[in-house]
Amino acid sequence: MKPTLILASSSPFRQQLLTKFNLPFQSFSPDIDESPFVDETPEQLVTRLSEQKARVATKHFHEGLVIGSDQVAVFNNTILGKPHTKENAVAQLSSFSGHTVTFLTGLSVFDIQSDKAITTVVPFDVTFKALTLEQINAYCDAEQPYNCAGSFKSEGLGICLFEKLSGDDPNTLIGLPLITLTKVLAEFGVDVLTLQGA
Repeated sequence: MKPTLILASSSPFRQQLLTKFNLPFQSFSPDIDESPFVDETPEQLVTRLSEQKARVATKHFHEGLVIGSDQVAVFNNTILGKPHTKENAVAQLSSFSGHTVTFLTGLSVFDIQSDKAITTVVPFDVTFKALTLEQINAYCDAEQPYNCAGSFKSEGLGICLFEKLSGDDPNTLIGLPLITLTKVLAEFGVDVLTLQGA
């Protein structure tokens, strides 16, 4: 019997990624305060938020495995927020030019019935090309990535900003590390492959 999978995210990109597993799932928007605590490290932040998002499911569901995820970009030991404006996005991308930004994606799988959660953090590095102001402006106008941490959409035109990508799983950058998720689900007795056609 297939487990009840629940995605604690309203992100269309995370939902699209999870469809790769070819298993039915439900989703909801966790709607939590994502502000960092004082002196909280980026790793601690994404760990806390991804598990908190998953645990909110108890308000909506009585059973199931809930997948929570949260992502931050880190540059020069500073957490990068969403730019919200073109001016901020241009400033962020200009500072990244020729440098590497690390994305930390927290992943939590929470079993509502047993109240057990397994949470981990998956890193991914993005090295940017040397970018001109003209290129950065053109990119911002074309894609308007003002609601994206790091001021780009890697699943879109943002790929043109990069020199190279370094990490275990390209899905991580989009927001859901599927290779790690497969391993964590297995710890709850869920084998994605053997459930196909079940």
